[in-house]
Amino acid sequence: MSLRSDDVSINTIIGDGSAVTGNLRVNGFIRIDGDIDGNLETDGNVIIGEKARLRGNVKAKSAIVGGIVLGDITAKDGVTLLSTAAVVGDIISRKVQMEDHVVFHGYCISLDNDENFSAESERYLQAQAIRNKASLA
Repeated sequence: MSLRSDDVSINTIIGDGSAVTGNLRVNGFIRIDGDIDGNLETDGNVIIGEKARLRGNVKAKSAIVGGIVLGDITAKDGVTLLSTAAVVGDIISRKVQMEDHVVFHGYCISLDNDENFSAESERYLQAQAIRNKASLA
């Protein structure tokens, strides 16, 4: 996936009433107002609108969540959970903001220092992989 310097223009929109099954790998900024059943990965920013429902993990530069996410969110630059958000999963980011009335159930790793953030993120992801492998056995 190529890196993008344009963080303002939305490159991809999953509109209200749309449904996607399967993993998505998107280049650049994406806005979701529909449903996704699968993982989402982008090198840019992601906005998950109020009516959006995502069942899978999100990996992005930054994430703004107003809808429902059943999965983990990894966004190095920041995660913002709006008052309409519900997240059942873990959050890994350098900066996390939550408005009032957010539903959040999971672990949160938020370290501003790049070195500490990278080390803790890697440790968490390794532990998660071991747990997932153990649950499959």
